[in-house]
Amino acid sequence: MKLLLDTHTFIWWDSEPARLSLHALALCQDRQNVLLLSVVSVWEMQIKLQLGKLRLALPLKEIIETQQQTNSIEILPVTLAHVLALENLPAYHKDPFDRLLVAQATGLINPLISTQPSYPPDLSVQKLTCVHRAHISGE
Repeated sequence: MKLLLDTHTFIWWDSEPARLSLHALALCQDRQNVLLLSVVSVWEMQIKLQLGKLRLALPLKEIIETQQQTNSIEILPVTLAHVLALENLPAYHKDPFDRLLVAQATGLINPLISTQPSYPPDLSVQKLTCVHRAHISGE
């Protein structure tokens, strides 16, 4: 199965995997799954790094290269179809990065592993929440 990681999920998967839910962690560790990192997330991280809103232990380029080598993460480009698909998304969320990730996941019919608490049920995207384990009852 192909899994699109949102920005926080990618950061946690790289540096703080204990913050992922047990389910999300198991999915990321399963070598039969293909982990996708969108250029959207790379763009968001680069902007936040430059604004001083994000700190990483290593340079972003190095983290991505390491994840590609270690976990076979594939980079998902942004296409015109992804951008045009934004027209069909309800205005449930104002964050342009999150909206484009949902558009990509919807277009690919891939699960989106996300830290966002909820997306409207009318979105045709399978979303797997990966909030911290302590916040999930029953885990």
